[in-house]
Amino acid sequence: MDTFLEIVKLTIPALIVFLTVYFIMKTYLDRQYQMQLLQFKKDRKNTTTPIKLQSYERLSLLCERISIPNLVLRIKTQGASSAALRVSLLMAVQQEFEHNISQQIYVSDQLWEILKLARIETIELINSVSEKVDPKSDSEQLAAALITVYGNIENSAVQAALTAIRQEAGLML
Repeated sequence: MDTFLEIVKLTIPALIVFLTVYFIMKTYLDRQYQMQLLQFKKDRKNTTTPIKLQSYERLSLLCERISIPNLVLRIKTQGASSAALRVSLLMAVQQEFEHNISQQIYVSDQLWEILKLARIETIELINSVSEKVDPKSDSEQLAAALITVYGNIENSAVQAALTAIRQEAGLML
C-alpha cells in the first residue's frame, strides 16, 4: 500500500505539470497559428488587391470601348455600307468582350452578369437600329442613327455596368 501511495504522490504532481505545460503550449501554438494565418491573409490581400483593381480598370475600359458613341467613332470608315459597318461593330463588341473574358475571375458574379447584359444590350441596339437602315446605304446613316438612338436612352446597360464597377471597386478601397 505504501508503494501505491508513493506512485500516486509522484503521478499527481507530474500529471498537473503535464496538463499545465500542455495547455500553455496549446495556447501558444494556437496564437502562433492565428498570427501566421493573419500574415498569410495580409500577404494574399496585398497580392490580389492590385490585380483586382487592374481588372476593374480593364472592365471599365471594356465598357467605354463598347459604348455606342465610342464604338462608332473608332470603327466607322468612309465609303463603307451600313451592312459592313454593322458587321464591324458587332465584331468589335465581341472581340472586346472576349479579350476581357478572363477578368470574370476577379469580380463578383453580379458584376459579371451586368457586364454581359451591357454587351447584349449593345449588340441588340446595333441589330435593331441596323434593321431600320438600308443595308446598302452609306455607313454614315447607320452611325448617325445609332448615336441618335443611344442618346435617347436614359439609363443604358453600359452606364449601369460602369456604375457597378465603380461601386465594387470602391468596396475594395
